[in-house]
Amino acid sequence: MMWRKSSYSGAQTNCVEVQLGPVSQIRDTKDRSGGTLTVGSAAWGAFLRKAKR
Repeated sequence: MMWRKSSYSGAQTNCVEVQLGPVSQIRDTKDRSGGTLTVGSAAWGAFLRKAKR
């Protein structure tokens, strides 16, 4: 699976990346080996809906 970050971030490293799938993983681009936050697809979808408001 591919890691993605917002196109608004450009080449900066002060952002987060997400890997989508049955569960989504989120990590900090400043420390990619520092671990991930894992959430279910329903929780990730709910987060995105709230963030878009």
